[in-house]
Amino acid sequence: MDAEAWEARYRGVERLFSGGVNGVLVAEAGGLVPGRALDVGCGEGGDALWLARRGWRVVGVDVSATALERAAAAGEDVADRVEWRRADVKEARPEERAFDLVSAQYLPLEREDGHAALRGLLEAVAPGGTLLFVGHDLAGLPPREELGVDPLDYYQPGEVAGLLGEDWAVEVDETRPRTAKAPAGTRHTHDTVLRARRRA
Repeated sequence: MDAEAWEARYRGVERLFSGGVNGVLVAEAGGLVPGRALDVGCGEGGDALWLARRGWRVVGVDVSATALERAAAAGEDVADRVEWRRADVKEARPEERAFDLVSAQYLPLEREDGHAALRGLLEAVAPGGTLLFVGHDLAGLPPREELGVDPLDYYQPGEVAGLLGEDWAVEVDETRPRTAKAPAGTRHTHDTVLRARRRA
């Protein structure tokens, strides 16, 4: 889906997602020392706001202006800790080695030759920082004819792990049951989770 399609999805409903934090983020980042975080594909802001309320300084990035407006409205209490950016990571790379946490929760990042956008996200992680890349277990997804897209066209956490170099330590690379019920209209029961640390 492109930016226009995502904007149409958000405009079509009062709220597209729950507004709450993703369970994998809580499990994997809850013990990290707060620093600067990049929430890629932040949507309506549930993850970014959870991080900000725990002391992080957060940049939330999404292609949808409507999603970002909702996120900002929900986060007035931490407005001084969150910067909302409308951007497509395939076109605008984040600052290099600037974030102690880069979180991509169910980010539909389309695979491309050279991996430019993905490498931009990897390069955004500061030395000693954490990459958290989470997806839906493909085994639990409907057939691509039903989805309307081919999930194999998009980066999966295990694939990202295989692209990391020697300056990374993979700490988690696994499939696990979801911590919360799948969103309405979906039926995936498991997540694939990659947590990796850039060596200092």
